[in-house]
Amino acid sequence: MLELTMASVAGADAGATAGMLMADAPSEPGAVLRVGRDRNVCRLATPDDWLFVSRVHLEFRCGQDGAWSVFWLRGSHHEPSSEVRLTLTGGEPRPLAYGGAAALAPGASGEVVVLDRNEPRSVNVGFYHEI
Repeated sequence: MLELTMASVAGADAGATAGMLMADAPSEPGAVLRVGRDRNVCRLATPDDWLFVSRVHLEFRCGQDGAWSVFWLRGSHHEPSSEVRLTLTGGEPRPLAYGGAAALAPGASGEVVVLDRNEPRSVNVGFYHEI
């Protein structure tokens, strides 16, 4: 099972944890959890006016072997309005390429952060891959 928690943080509210959202999915081949602005397809949705986040920005997918990966989906713009960083517990933050992916090892936990390039806002998605 993969468990996600999401917090949207803006400027002076950097220490706030209000508005946390949670989602989970079993580690079964083909399972998908999406993060973005489109509430019709995303289990975790950001504010509608946060245009630095695509309609479907991140996708967590479970592969045929039960292992999860996170994908930063390419949007309609050639250059993104955000940066995405992945941090595994105990590790250093590393960038996730626009249109790129990263494998999440069984039992892994950490955080994916979507940072607005123009304002002090971020979407923080914590994850825990239960084995």
